Amino acid sequence: MKTESLCLHAGYQPGNGEPRVVPIVQSTTFKYSTTAEVAKLFDLAEAGFFYSRLGNPTVDAVEQKIAALEGGVGALCTSSGQAASMLSLLNVAQSGDHVVSAASIYGGTFNLFAVTLKKLGIEVTFVDQSASDAELEKAFRPNTRAVFGETLSNPSMDVLDIERFANLAHKHRLPLIIDNTFGTPILCRPFEFGADIVVHSTTKYMDGHALQVGGVIVDSGNFDWKSGKFPEFTEPDPSYHGLVYAEAFGKAAYIVKARVQLMRDMGCCQSAQGAFYINQGLETLPLRMERHCRNAEAVAEFLAKHPAVESVNYPRLPGHPQKALADKYLPKGCSGVISLSLKGGREAGARFIDNLKMISLQVHVADIRTCVLHPASSTHRQLTDEQLREAGITPGMVRLSVGVEHVDDIIADLDQALTR
Repeated sequence: MKTESLCLHAGYQPGNGEPRVVPIVQSTTFKYSTTAEVAKLFDLAEAGFFYSRLGNPTVDAVEQKIAALEGGVGALCTSSGQAASMLSLLNVAQSGDHVVSAASIYGGTFNLFAVTLKKLGIEVTFVDQSASDAELEKAFRPNTRAVFGETLSNPSMDVLDIERFANLAHKHRLPLIIDNTFGTPILCRPFEFGADIVVHSTTKYMDGHALQVGGVIVDSGNFDWKSGKFPEFTEPDPSYHGLVYAEAFGKAAYIVKARVQLMRDMGCCQSAQGAFYINQGLETLPLRMERHCRNAEAVAEFLAKHPAVESVNYPRLPGHPQKALADKYLPKGCSGVISLSLKGGREAGARFIDNLKMISLQVHVADIRTCVLHPASSTHRQLTDEQLREAGITPGMVRLSVGVEHVDDIIADLDQALTR
């Protein structure tokens, strides 16, 4: 099936007399007849549901759908996008290890990598994703375990050259992990360009309605975990009686390990009710992404011509320095997110936001409703000025998330606020 059909049909096929819509299985536990049956589940000898922290039928249907959309072998839903990013790295790195990450990433992820992972003994080197291969090579170390980047960075809207980063990672026998939150599998499928693992904050476009916080990790099944750099996949796991993931689960070794080891111990799982809400968003994702993109393109063109606007960063704009990358990786559009700076800097940006009427100021992005935010004083407030610059954020930058309202109404509200 095409992507549009997968959004509706993947992950769940009802039988005779069963619910047409994915049902909410609101239960923490599941009944079995014999201890032998339960033992097989705990030994990972058979698949099944026994406790909703590790698996639930409603959550499983959504995981299967997202895996199908991205073209992966399996997926793991988490309680948030932050949890997905954290588990994606903890599945391959431990104390004493090192990770290379693009600097242009979401501020919360930057803090996770720079502060929290550092406390756990994992060091992250942030690189300029536009630097030459020779410069990027300098960041790699013998103990590097992964490379991380975002398809479209939040909020600077930089397009990552996924294929180039995949080649660099694979040269060092390392997996490339891509945050595809803004891209969504509708606009970009990173596995097709060499990425190995994809993460999403499902809170954003996948949900779309600002109903449910969530995240997901998707495994391509393409990385060779037997390369010698990842003994956790090729040596016995004592917590499962010596099970070896690469041997027992083959191409799905990464995502199975993330579920049965990390989710088992950390418990940052998605709920059945939450998965149901996310699925409601997934069913209309193709329609919404098309509208988000077309609206954003019109808004970006309007802003680029407005005398009060100093600069607009939207990769689909003619003459944008990253338009060639956008055409390659995101030919259908670059989502609904635009970053802009106003003449007059931080104060002008604040006045502009305060004068908006329909467009709302909220700590969110990728919503069906148009919303706006000043990253330096909110989502990226914990970063120093130097870190803000590394992430491609100026003090006066405004992040505009264009929704699916009529584009004339969006532009009219922007125009009156800019005039004031």
